Amino acid sequence: MPPAGVGPLVFVVDVEQPELDAADRRHLQKALRLRVGDPFVVADGAGSWRPVRFGDPVEVAGEVVVDPRPDPPLTVGLTPTKGDRPEWAVQKLTELAIDHIVILRTERSVIRWEGDRVAHHLERLRRIAREAAMQSRRSWLPTVEGVHALADHPGAALADPGGRPPARGDEVLLCGPEGGWSDGERAEARDRVALGPAVLRAETAAVTAGALLAALRHGLVRPA
Repeated sequence: MPPAGVGPLVFVVDVEQPELDAADRRHLQKALRLRVGDPFVVADGAGSWRPVRFGDPVEVAGEVVVDPRPDPPLTVGLTPTKGDRPEWAVQKLTELAIDHIVILRTERSVIRWEGDRVAHHLERLRRIAREAAMQSRRSWLPTVEGVHALADHPGAALADPGGRPPARGDEVLLCGPEGGWSDGERAEARDRVALGPAVLRAETAAVTAGALLAALRHGLVRPA
């Protein structure tokens, strides 16, 4: 992970020959007040990053560093809800270093992303994930995919009251709608994992799932 204290992080296509797109350059100049010669970091979203200095063109200021891919990779699925709650959840899951974020289609979903609108929603979520990854200094961008059915993740566990405590082997955890999983979906699942005693909003459940899986992966908490 690029260290703090060397300026902001921005994603580029190629860290060997870094070029800023117009929106990122404008953000660095107008919002972050960078001037010619100020340090910052470029990353390609696939683990590679390097220090540079602001200018036109960008000036290379150090060697390329390659961070290993996080292991094991973590996946959290969430069901769309009203308003900007999915955007908030994707932002927080990115900050928590979740590797794969999946938008789900469930039997009790009230909000359904279908047809031409799916691409529009996913594009926005990926943009939010990119911004959150820059803020949290991730060298690996998460994937944001959808809309998936439970059958697309046969080895996944469901977040569900009454399930067992989370464990380090839980790499794919799917969170359902506020109405809960149907009996058929519960029967289809490999396992069920509890996120706590309270009833959570759909987006809160997704972020809680991400926090628990990330904490287990990094050894910040011990399994029960």
